[in-house]
Amino acid sequence: MKKSKWTLWFVLALGAIFLIRVFWVNDSLDYFPLLFFIAGGILIYYGLKSNSHRSNKSDLPALSKKREQEYINAGMSNSEIELFRQTMNQTKKQIEHLQATMNKSGKLRAVDLRHDTIKAAKALFKEIVSSPKRMPEANHFLYTHLPNLVDLTDKFIEINEHEVKSRETYDKIEESIQIIDQMAALITSDYQKFVADDLDDLDVEISIAKQSLKQDQDYKEHEAR
Repeated sequence: MKKSKWTLWFVLALGAIFLIRVFWVNDSLDYFPLLFFIAGGILIYYGLKSNSHRSNKSDLPALSKKREQEYINAGMSNSEIELFRQTMNQTKKQIEHLQATMNKSGKLRAVDLRHDTIKAAKALFKEIVSSPKRMPEANHFLYTHLPNLVDLTDKFIEINEHEVKSRETYDKIEESIQIIDQMAALITSDYQKFVADDLDDLDVEISIAKQSLKQDQDYKEHEAR
């Protein structure tokens, strides 16, 4: 949008120079056509900007009253809700794209099976949706690891589908798989870190349960004597 903005102002400047030359009559300038041109350009710019914003919003799935209330109860402002929904909508598309891409290659499927990449990505997505205020904890997954893995797998498929491959091509394919494997492992690690507190809580519950079972067993043995 920033690039489009400067392009528009450049066109307006050229148009203004052109109009000055056209409407310069009898050593004086008729300002009305010039102002009309500039005003029209500004209206067109903001019209396009507004349409673009509406298009981005319409791309989002409908927000249910229940989900909206959950966001409000979590203390999220309207702008935070909007950013969260746009981010998660983009993340969902990236996960779906990654899954489709990995299914195109046996080597990529092997990476997925080795690390449960897609399963971990989907699970982390659900965890973030359930706890929107914790989204910053998943920044590496949302903005670095997942997008990079999508780009890498896309590039891998593009190179792998070359009909004629040189030694250099095979070396690049092998190098790409190694990097993809590492990135896939990072996504699994992102999920494990996000739910680490839940696992700690489970360990505590298991420990308490074992203690309770042991006490119950000791009591029964004591009663049997």
